[in-house]
Amino acid sequence: MRWTVPNILTVVRLLAAPGVAIAFLYFTRPGADWFALVLFVGAAVTDWIDGFIARSWKQESRFGAMLDPIADKAMVIIALLVIVGYSSMSPWLVLPATVIVFREVFVSGLREFLGAQAKLLSVTNLAKWKTTAQMVAIAVLFSRDIFLYHMLDRTAGMGEATVEGIMNGRIADEVGLLWLAQLRDIAGVAGVTLLWIAAALTLITGWDYFRKSLPFLKDPA
Repeated sequence: MRWTVPNILTVVRLLAAPGVAIAFLYFTRPGADWFALVLFVGAAVTDWIDGFIARSWKQESRFGAMLDPIADKAMVIIALLVIVGYSSMSPWLVLPATVIVFREVFVSGLREFLGAQAKLLSVTNLAKWKTTAQMVAIAVLFSRDIFLYHMLDRTAGMGEATVEGIMNGRIADEVGLLWLAQLRDIAGVAGVTLLWIAAALTLITGWDYFRKSLPFLKDPA
């Protein structure tokens, strides 16, 4: 293996994947959410950068081609586990997350079974859009919890009646609760919607890969 810039970035992205979960073990919230968001967005950006450099500098390699999708899948699956786990297992998140994880495991197993013939299952443009939708959805969902915990910090020491009065407009909002609540709601709806879109694209691309592999799954006559 050559330690080219694209390969180094891919390895760093793979090592960063568990950091998203570890952040919640060593940081309090919303610090953990900020750390996870920055780490995840940074990894997503390097995903585009290492591919661009590999093509532009003619540094494409078999190692990079093997490790790049693994790093993407590790980052997405670990981030989804964290988000679902800290969302009190909301069915609006559990179902699309389950679809995404199932598809990634299924296609990975399919590629392993096909071996050398797996090159026929090349990454399509729709699959790239699927990955993009997944990463944007996850980033937005991380930001939703950031807004939520900043709200909780600003209401520390307030009585329930005071918080309710601010949210209802009867008490002046001197700590910025209303705009944080609005951003939380927007991020929540946008994140869940994008995750369902990503799940739909995940199903479509998964079926496409399965359909293309069918001729190689038949037993010899």
